Amino acid sequence: MAEKIKAELLSFLKGSELPLSILVVESVGYLPALRRLFPRAALYAVTAGGQPEGPEYAGLSVHWTVLDYLAAPLPFVPETFDYIISDLLLEQAGNPQDIAAGFSRYIKQTGALLTSFRNIRHWSVLEELRDGHYYRVCARLFAKPEFEKLLYASYYKAVRMRAQRRAAPPEVMARLQEAAFENTHDDLETEFWLVYAARSMPELSLLKSFYTQAQRETLSRLLHRIEYGVDTARQVAAFWDFYDAVGLFPAYAANFVRESVFHPRRFYRHLRAFSAGRGEVREMLSEACASARSEEERAMLAALLREEDAI
Repeated sequence: MAEKIKAELLSFLKGSELPLSILVVESVGYLPALRRLFPRAALYAVTAGGQPEGPEYAGLSVHWTVLDYLAAPLPFVPETFDYIISDLLLEQAGNPQDIAAGFSRYIKQTGALLTSFRNIRHWSVLEELRDGHYYRVCARLFAKPEFEKLLYASYYKAVRMRAQRRAAPPEVMARLQEAAFENTHDDLETEFWLVYAARSMPELSLLKSFYTQAQRETLSRLLHRIEYGVDTARQVAAFWDFYDAVGLFPAYAANFVRESVFHPRRFYRHLRAFSAGRGEVREMLSEACASARSEEERAMLAALLREEDAI
């Protein structure tokens, strides 16, 4: 028989004093632990059954909303939450991608959805099917690759998973292996997959955490104008004015260039041509070279550094 999922989604998080905004959907058992981990966070909860009774929920300062999330949209403005937490979020969904994509709208660009799903390839499910039974007529089960594809199609950019295992009896595992069932990463003994789905790639998430969205949009616009030589001298001057005004620094600027610019060689040459006296150009190139992701990228940046030193 199937077992209940263990409440382990918080294993993805580290506690902090930051004033985060966190929403829990139905999985209200996480709230006491969340309050201990994040004492300054604004905690929100959505549940169709209303606020539960019990001393463990007293004094948690939770904003409660009574709502069936499968039947009505969440009543929050876009990009409100750092985290949305809900076990088995899509198991009862009529259209799981609608729910996954809809929830992504309420998560900040630096935030993530924490959820889980029941693995259709777990040995217990396969044994039931072998015996001619399927007891989850009203539930959706997923295989790991399909769940990942669903999340990527729903505007999440980076997905991590952890296994919650229940071992098979030796004779069952032997029977499945004899029938040529693959067992990569012990998938046949993983009853549930725990999921951390981020709105942004880790590198971009870090970049987005430093400055406001409006500042990042301004920086991106300036970089692209310099890259494509649009009124280059004036755009380079505007870039340095902006750099000084908001307190940019070489490592951040270099990483932003990497993630935003399509033609870095062209960009750095345009930037250098109108940046007399700005030693930050060399510092940006040094930072970019030190963190290059390939030998080809490193060689290109090293050549630009040599050009800079030759001036």
